[in-house]
Amino acid sequence: MREVLQFFIRNSKWFVFAIFLVLSCILLFTFNPYQQHVYLTSAGRMQGAVYGVASNVTSYFNLRHNNEDLNRRNVTLQQEVLSLREQLRAMRERYADSATVMPQAHSFDFITGHVINNSVMRPYNYVTVNKGSADGVAPEMGVIDQNGVVGIVNVVSEHYSRIISLLNPHFRLSCKIKGDESFGSLVWDGKDPRYAVLEELPRHTVYHKGDTIVTSGYSAVFPAGLPVGIVAGSNGSGNDNFFSLRVFLLSDFTKLNNVQIVRSNNALELEKLEEENLKTEGQGTAEEVLGN
Repeated sequence: MREVLQFFIRNSKWFVFAIFLVLSCILLFTFNPYQQHVYLTSAGRMQGAVYGVASNVTSYFNLRHNNEDLNRRNVTLQQEVLSLREQLRAMRERYADSATVMPQAHSFDFITGHVINNSVMRPYNYVTVNKGSADGVAPEMGVIDQNGVVGIVNVVSEHYSRIISLLNPHFRLSCKIKGDESFGSLVWDGKDPRYAVLEELPRHTVYHKGDTIVTSGYSAVFPAGLPVGIVAGSNGSGNDNFFSLRVFLLSDFTKLNNVQIVRSNNALELEKLEEENLKTEGQGTAEEVLGN
């Protein structure tokens, strides 16, 4: 305590000076309009700069949260779009036929995920996301991002999933030109990660450079009409009956971040139906052989 008192006594002149300086500034900026205006302007500018820096820092640390929030909103909008498409198709069928057709409930749900590993330059590329069986993910579920199709789930653990990327020759996607019912198979040719090839298109198919390529919907993996890419031109291969197109992919695989895993509510029903069809075809073949 004695040392504290001695410190104040030794530096008393400086404390007195500081007190008078503060009082002088208060009097100066309180009773003089010009000085008061200068003080408020400078203080406001300084305060604004400090708040701006603080806001930038806070925004940087909130980027991931904001990204996830946008992804959730995108999923909701995606579900609404698919539901509206199904209702529109049902209404068209209703007016095209006298029978009453009620709009069906939406057939697909979406699970948001974050990419934790990705390859684009290997002969066979894969993507790993931070969602697994505990989140409802299962093999053979489709995967998309905000721009287009990414791939299909291949292997699932409890908390992670490996996806066969669209940049993998083992993955073939049924697609068509938007506005045309002719369809073909989209496959990566192993060259440029920005492009793929749409093969087996019927020769009579009409296309133009810049046309949008969408999913055909001829499977339970992806809804019909999801964007995949844009026609860049003819691929210069084919035969008398079929031809191929070079397609610029809408998804930028070098910048994959947030994805959506597509869960079909009708997949199990379709799988059982296909199994029954295979059994029926097998029985019919056996009966024909025995009959002969």
